[in-house]
Amino acid sequence: MSKHLLSCDWGTSSFRLRLVNVADHDVVGEVTSPNGIGAVYNAWQEVHQADHVPRGVYYRSIISTQIIALRKQTGLDIAGLPVILSGMASSSIGMQELPYARLPFALDGSHLGIKQYEEQNDFPHEITLISGVRSDHDVMRGEETQLIGLGAAIDLSGRDAIFIFPGTHSKHMFVRDGRLIDFKTFMTGEVFNLMANHSILKDSVDHYRQPDFSAEAAEAFREGIRESGSGNILNALFTVRTNQLFDLLNKRENGMFLSGLLIGCEIRDLTRETNAHLVLCGGNNLYQLYKAAIETLGLAGRTTIIPSEIVDRAATTGHIRIFENLHVSLNKTKL
Repeated sequence: MSKHLLSCDWGTSSFRLRLVNVADHDVVGEVTSPNGIGAVYNAWQEVHQADHVPRGVYYRSIISTQIIALRKQTGLDIAGLPVILSGMASSSIGMQELPYARLPFALDGSHLGIKQYEEQNDFPHEITLISGVRSDHDVMRGEETQLIGLGAAIDLSGRDAIFIFPGTHSKHMFVRDGRLIDFKTFMTGEVFNLMANHSILKDSVDHYRQPDFSAEAAEAFREGIRESGSGNILNALFTVRTNQLFDLLNKRENGMFLSGLLIGCEIRDLTRETNAHLVLCGGNNLYQLYKAAIETLGLAGRTTIIPSEIVDRAATTGHIRIFENLHVSLNKTKL
């Protein structure tokens, strides 16, 4: 088994490639790019129409460019190292669409759908492409790999747990006995962007920025959280407009109120899950807001906060675990 691995997390709008040591999980080098799957798919369509370039060839060329950059950065010869590829790379606009794995889903990654590609003359790396996961009502690609990594990094001691991944499309993942049994996607960030930029509320708010998180803005955010439980969210949203009309909040504070209203509505859903331990996964600029929402709603006592440095490496840890389990399975097959 290789001592090093190329860990590739390829999302809709970004690309990240890491050279990692399998034994100690040390990240030897890392390159990132805005060449997400969405942009790459559009570019491939243009090239394919003009020159009939196969999709796999084009996507390998994008990965190869980043491998070259990683080689220059580290000064190491990484030819022949295997690539583990997750995220939107297995979607309908990715390198190849793979069927979703189904629930319940083991956190060792053994239930994942996997497609392996052999080395090519112009691409001396074996690729292992990882599928996403689906339930009867929801889907995800990429977060399942992070969850595998986090499952290996923390000890839940047999407790039911709900992992919270803040984001444009937040995920709540329900874990029991080492298996993902359900999950929910919340379009919290996208709804905020729509309300703040493309609705009647756009002239009533300014966007939140980390340095501007003043005491007044923090209180406006908490007030939005409290308001999220007072009635129908569609009615509550209009209070953002009246806050400005009645000079109750300035635009910056009102933006925080809107954020609190939406995040509060999302997190309030967890107050009904009284038997599960909550696991808040940090790592992005929404983390502090979700932490404040959890505290405001009285959930802090049963919440574990995963440090951002662990969450940042979760996908890579997941890749290593999948790679090791795959290697064990292959050895068993050969016996």
